[in-house]
Amino acid sequence: MQSPPDARMNAAPAPRAATPDDAAGIARLSGQLGYPVDAASMAARLQQLLPRDSHFIRVAADGPHLLGWIAAEQRLTLETGDSFEIVGLVVDRDAHRGGIGSALVAAVADWARSRGGPRLIVRSNVVRTESHPFYERLGFARIKSQHVYRRDL
Repeated sequence: MQSPPDARMNAAPAPRAATPDDAAGIARLSGQLGYPVDAASMAARLQQLLPRDSHFIRVAADGPHLLGWIAAEQRLTLETGDSFEIVGLVVDRDAHRGGIGSALVAAVADWARSRGGPRLIVRSNVVRTESHPFYERLGFARIKSQHVYRRDL
């Protein structure tokens, strides 16, 4: 019998709740994803986000060394109603293919289900071609492509 798409891998460490002490490791991994940030700025972000019931932040660690993190949020919008979205996921480049990403996504799926979430959404930049098959293996289906615009204020 085949495991469900978000089944946890045995080799991956179980995800745990992020803490302010994880700021430096989360910042290091964010840099690998292309979003460089210093540990102090990450600590300030964590201080604001961790208490929010609508946010979910988990890490996978091997002792004190972070191997990956995931962030998700629940949001209510006029056009789609209640939704759950993975807003960040990174696994240390030296730990790819070890089941860590799958375990982190499964933790978010469990959280969303526990809150009555009807679906889980993730956006993946078109240039991150290595992540597209990963999400498809976990049961995500591509539903659209879009342009993102930014205006600095």
